[in-house]
Amino acid sequence: MATFRVAFWCFLFHHDYLIYHVFLPTFLRKIMKLYIKNMVCSRCKTVVRQELEALGHQVLAIELGEVVLEKPATEMQLSQISERLQMHDFELLSDKKQQLIERVKTVIVELVHLQNDGLRRMKHSDYITEKVSRDYRYLSTLFSEVEGITIEQYLINQKLERVKELLVYDELTLSQIADLLNYSSVAHLSAQFKTITGMTPSQFRKIRDKKRKPLDEV
Repeated sequence: MATFRVAFWCFLFHHDYLIYHVFLPTFLRKIMKLYIKNMVCSRCKTVVRQELEALGHQVLAIELGEVVLEKPATEMQLSQISERLQMHDFELLSDKKQQLIERVKTVIVELVHLQNDGLRRMKHSDYITEKVSRDYRYLSTLFSEVEGITIEQYLINQKLERVKELLVYDELTLSQIADLLNYSSVAHLSAQFKTITGMTPSQFRKIRDKKRKPLDEV
């Protein structure tokens, strides 16, 4: 039964809140889904899992920004979880809109930083809609209202951080980087890079990683 619960939840992991409450069998409704801000890498998942298990919680599934616990946590336990996560600069989210915004951010980080050809295979709007299971126009409006910038600007910021990373590695030409991140040309990439950072990619290469930001600060 435990194996089935894990597999079934993983299948529905990214589905809508309504599906979770209306269509899941009763025994599966006992699990709890947590939304956590600032989880932006594989190491983040490891740290979060370790902290939750240290507090006695069994983790059924974990992705960037989201964790599924085998049993619901009490208010006191949620407070303990929040305190432990804050020690690592993570934040346990309770507001539904903020949870949705964080999910959008996580999906963009995955698209830009973890999928080598994701931006070339499909439009970011289609990818976000598929992963978040919400209308893109609604997400776009909500994102702008809450964050003060558009989804597109957040995407550009993440792409430029990825460009910086690739420049630091110095394994790809600028043309290859432009192609990887779906820029129309090297000139387009260079112009956007200089507008945001104030320097050209070549100038940045000389100073290496001095101007890079942690992904949770982008």
